[in-house]
Amino acid sequence: MSNTNTPPEHRERDTSHTTGHEVLAGVVQVRRGALKALLWQRARPPHPNRWALPGGRLHSDETVESSIRRQLAEKVDVRELTHVEQLAVFSDPERVPGNRVVATAFLGLVPCDTDPELPGDTAWHPIEALPETAFDHETILLTARERLRSKLSYTNIGFALAPPKFTVSELRDIYSAALGYRVSATNLQRVLSRRGALEATGETVAAGPSGGRPPALFRFTSRDLQITDRFAVLRPPG
Repeated sequence: MSNTNTPPEHRERDTSHTTGHEVLAGVVQVRRGALKALLWQRARPPHPNRWALPGGRLHSDETVESSIRRQLAEKVDVRELTHVEQLAVFSDPERVPGNRVVATAFLGLVPCDTDPELPGDTAWHPIEALPETAFDHETILLTARERLRSKLSYTNIGFALAPPKFTVSELRDIYSAALGYRVSATNLQRVLSRRGALEATGETVAAGPSGGRPPALFRFTSRDLQITDRFAVLRPPG
């Protein structure tokens, strides 16, 4: 018997099609003082001309992480990711039109001294002023931003956004852009040094136009992700 008169919320979903699986990456970088995300502009329906996260279908012979690294290298020429981690699985049956597709999303970080060569349909966009995005990609990207902000509080993940060597002022600007509020350079240096995450290189850079002591160069003690203070939270000034 047909169920065309059954209310939509009570109808059985068509299960005759296989569920697809895609991997997507929220790739972010601090560029020109702002936290920006890498997006490409769709040319075909659905959602033509909207901006989307890089990624694509998972091949049967690859893991989700190897898949996203492959696709970033092939599609948007991003190979210099300093950190990649699985973010979440997005499985709303209606997240994309047509057959159901489940997405495994990743957070990927690019250091601020790297400038990948991008195709013409791909660009960096400030997360605070995103263009119109496809499907649920804005939600995924905002989830990636919150994951990054959270981990900046209790891990050394700043290494993945920073160059190998930097002044405290430069690191302060990176943290400020990622967290969305102004961070004190003095407090940041004290906190990271106390946690053993930061060390002086013994080198300096030339003093600025106003003169004074040449700024010291620092580096992260490790470029692998480590929990440095499980209960710490970096909060905006009250």
